[in-house]
Amino acid sequence: MTMNIKSRFDHFNFNVSNLEQSLKFYSEALGLKEKNRINHKNGDFIIVYLTDERSDFLLELTWLRDHTQAYDLGECEFHLCLRVDGDYDEIRSKHKEMGIVCFENTEMGLYFVEDPDGYWIEILQAK
Repeated sequence: MTMNIKSRFDHFNFNVSNLEQSLKFYSEALGLKEKNRINHKNGDFIIVYLTDERSDFLLELTWLRDHTQAYDLGECEFHLCLRVDGDYDEIRSKHKEMGIVCFENTEMGLYFVEDPDGYWIEILQAK
């Protein structure tokens, strides 16, 4: 018997070393806003869900109190992608001024920014 399963994307998680630094990055660089937060009763972890306020998709940032070493991101072949509205070149210039652009491919019309923990986020112009 074949089951017809339908799913939709809900959220993606990044573990972060410094929650406040990451929240500042995602707000200033990408305009994401905190939607809700879970503070573990013993302070073991904090989970913050960020929204673009336009879609249902959320970015989950997880801070773990006892994880003091840098996260191993492998070869950084995975990434999150955001499309930006507005003047694409102006936004890219802002990201360059912030020193967060880590890769550009102007031929393909894309570039990547790097968050404080080394995660790569692809930036594309809105369609």
